[in-house]
Amino acid sequence: QVQLVEAGGGLVQAGGSLRLSCAASGRTVNSNANTMAWFREAPGKQREWVADISSSGSTSYADSVKGRFTISRDNAKNTMYLQMNSLKPEDTAVYYCNRFLATTRIPWGLGTQVTVSS
Repeated sequence: QVQLVEAGGGLVQAGGSLRLSCAASGRTVNSNANTMAWFREAPGKQREWVADISSSGSTSYADSVKGRFTISRDNAKNTMYLQMNSLKPEDTAVYYCNRFLATTRIPWGLGTQVTVSS
């Protein structure tokens, strides 16, 4: 069973930066073959997709974060990252990582809280 642990969140002022990490542990054999993604859930809103990265490094971003966030992965370390720059108050949410395809999802981790003050 693969487990995911998100880290790196915190409180930052608008315009600031944070770098999130997502570490996979457990049975990670072949897990690097999966497209991985970041999601976020703001208070009172549904969880939404933020960005994803394929095993080969191809990336996609939600329009709301394009140009500000950068997703990356280190397959050797079974770790994925999300560099978040020019943060806005509307980026405030709990951030989660998981496999992109819903049919291949594994149990969600606890997420990491990102709070952006205006």
